[in-house]
Amino acid sequence: MDGGDEGFHLEVGDGHRIWVQPWGHPAGAPVLFLHGGPGSGCNPGQRTLFDPSRHRVIFVDQRGAGRSLPSRARHANTTQHLLMDLERVREHLGLERWLLVGGSWGATLALAYAQAHRDRITGLVLRATFLGTRAEIDWAFGAGLQAFHPALRDALLDLVPPEDRHDPLPALWRRILDPDPGVHAPAARGWFHIERALSELVPPRTSLPQAQDGPLPATPFMEAHYFLHNCFLSEGDLLAGASRLHGLPGVIVQGRYDLLCPPATAYRLAARWPDARLVMVEAAGHSLGHPEIAAAVREGVASLTS
Repeated sequence: MDGGDEGFHLEVGDGHRIWVQPWGHPAGAPVLFLHGGPGSGCNPGQRTLFDPSRHRVIFVDQRGAGRSLPSRARHANTTQHLLMDLERVREHLGLERWLLVGGSWGATLALAYAQAHRDRITGLVLRATFLGTRAEIDWAFGAGLQAFHPALRDALLDLVPPEDRHDPLPALWRRILDPDPGVHAPAARGWFHIERALSELVPPRTSLPQAQDGPLPATPFMEAHYFLHNCFLSEGDLLAGASRLHGLPGVIVQGRYDLLCPPATAYRLAARWPDARLVMVEAAGHSLGHPEIAAAVREGVASLTS
């Protein structure tokens, strides 16, 4: 381990060193920020969700993500490993309890941590609820993609051999993890651009680029690893475990037109967690970059740390 409040690597075992970045007021309300992906990492823009005069925010790059080392490492990288890492971070920093803030995969991890360590958290602010199920992924990249971006659904099918198109997602994820660059590069780029189109209310492009050069994005590899293993969760566990959150305050921020994590999932969670307040943001999609989504998350954090 090295460093201090400027950020440091924390040894968590299995050869992994995760990047931890405390930020804000040293005596402020402790907040843990959980990034999405899996595999995307934290970035400075996420600081705008918090008040540095009132909050002590802990940004953590999960195993293999962001500045954590080894980069993109998938060995000993499961949801259970990530939960243990978060406990190591909390103990290392001497924090008794903290507020959890996360969106998409970050919401998945926040719910898993809250259900496993309820006495360690003060509340949750979730955006774009994702429960880590194959059914959610199948809808987003299957029926949802076909309904809203049919040309991209055809492009996704073209990324896998004809014999695998009856169940294309596992085949595509296996191609992303193939060691041959000739196999994994087009698969990873295709997945990245399709996911990006689904994440934006007005996507920058609605077709796959012809150019196949430049560095490969990191997230497709970690997402393929996690999605092939059902996010290392039992189907339905997080929704069934919502009863463990009773009495715990929460804010669930949801974009009305989120094509990756649609409102139905947030509604199912809110129905089982009566202490949570569901905030529906109209004319918004999945992205935290949407100003009204960010404002709703910011207000949720403020309301649970006042």
